[in-house]
Amino acid sequence: MKFSKVFGFSGGLIAAGLGLAMAGQAVAAEYEWTFQTSETAGEPQFVIKQNWAKNIETMTDGRVKIEILPTGAVVPHNQTLDAVGAGILQGHLTDPSYFSGLNPAFSMLGNLVGAWGDPLEFLEYMQYGGGEELYNELVEPYKVHLIGAAATGLEAFVSKKPIRTVADLKGLKLRAPEGMVYDIFSKAGASPVNLPGSEVYTGLEKGVIDAADYTVFSTNHAQGLHQFATYPSYPGFHSLPMVAVSINKDIWDGLPTDIKTTLEVATDALAYDLVFQLKGRDLVAVAEARKDPNIEIIDMAPEERKKFRNIAKQEWANWAKKNELTQKVYDSVVTFLTARNLM
Repeated sequence: MKFSKVFGFSGGLIAAGLGLAMAGQAVAAEYEWTFQTSETAGEPQFVIKQNWAKNIETMTDGRVKIEILPTGAVVPHNQTLDAVGAGILQGHLTDPSYFSGLNPAFSMLGNLVGAWGDPLEFLEYMQYGGGEELYNELVEPYKVHLIGAAATGLEAFVSKKPIRTVADLKGLKLRAPEGMVYDIFSKAGASPVNLPGSEVYTGLEKGVIDAADYTVFSTNHAQGLHQFATYPSYPGFHSLPMVAVSINKDIWDGLPTDIKTTLEVATDALAYDLVFQLKGRDLVAVAEARKDPNIEIIDMAPEERKKFRNIAKQEWANWAKKNELTQKVYDSVVTFLTARNLM
């Protein structure tokens, strides 16, 4: 009797142990990947992207675990495309404009200056206007697959002079990086100056520049730019960078349908998390800035935004001539915007 009770008890322990082991096996990760971002570890975007990885782990019951690394952790920010294609990284969440030297279509899809008045317009274009298909046509030869597109929101515009109309850009000493944005502001009448981002603060302070294409309102405000540039534009009218959420194509092709669908759904959610959480931070900064009587926040009128977009279109057309894919991007964006009366 005693033996049978002990045996029964031991058997129960063994069964329980086996059950726990089997349960442990059930939740063990089938896929463990490393994705690199283009932000440092402390930035809000980095935290949002970490949450994307956590959501995927939850949605797959632990079958997929993704480690999110900050910029430069494995390779420089402009080399992640090659690293993902080679399998050094399994994926990345980054701005495609970094790869413009490989193909100008990366710049057009990554940040088509002047095209988007709202991040939701861009997301609609990517998901329903043919943008994601064009992006995969671009990256799949590099052995990379786009899971989905996200966006950071419209970058703000800091200025020491009020910019209410496109005509107000005439002669403006404006910090802008080389490339499409530089050329478009030149066509709009500004006098672009090529300064690194690290010199925007001192450039405004010392009068080297009157205005700057830099980043989102909350970051501009936190860095103290509005104490010199007291006429910020919000929402901005010129720049909206894409966040390409991509994975090694061989890995993607080998995934079961349910995992692919989960990645796509989670990435759609990430797109809206980025837009609305970053917008929330901007609105807090805007409310704080409005309390300062020396700061006037300017929202450029829709008709003026349309004028700027049509000036930008001239430069898009120049870039469209670079290759077959840039022409496809140009045609699809112009068709999309024209159908919505945005050109």
